[in-house]
Amino acid sequence: MSTKSPFDPYDSFKKYSEIWEKQINDFIFLLSNNNEFVKMSKVGTDSHSRYVEKIKKNQEALAGVLNIPTKNDLANVTSLTIQTEEKIDSLEEQIWGLQDSVNSQSKEIESVVEVSKEIIKLTKQLKTELVKTKKELADTKTLQSELQEIKFELNKLTILKEDIEILKSHVKNDHQKEPVRTGAGSTI
Repeated sequence: MSTKSPFDPYDSFKKYSEIWEKQINDFIFLLSNNNEFVKMSKVGTDSHSRYVEKIKKNQEALAGVLNIPTKNDLANVTSLTIQTEEKIDSLEEQIWGLQDSVNSQSKEIESVVEVSKEIIKLTKQLKTELVKTKKELADTKTLQSELQEIKFELNKLTILKEDIEILKSHVKNDHQKEPVRTGAGSTI
């Protein structure tokens, strides 16, 4: 068996890319370490940024004339869409809260209605009881007046009885004082 490993192209590519990266980094370091290169790159960057700004302005002007949306327009629309979605979510949460409170209040209203039905039922019963009580009170007043009449009559009868007792006693006293007569006119 051979101890030699098979050829791996990836390993070779990795070695060459590391060497190439090191050389490019050294080259960039040498360029960027140079003051003249930095000044020149600054001038180039400034002119490039001005050129890009002009292109942006021209694109926006052309897009406005052609009525085509720009990146800024799309960004604004996206921002407005996100804000709208957040507001809709907030409104949904508020609606759910309102639905919950309406449901709880409807349950409370149902319980109040049930209690009101019971109160109405009790009121009707009390009204019926009141009518019965008034009738019984009228009957009681009638009975009371009849009892007053009976009492008055009994009082009269008691007085009459006493008068009769007095008369009886007078008659008895008179009988005892008078001699008893027999049928022939003789006295005993």
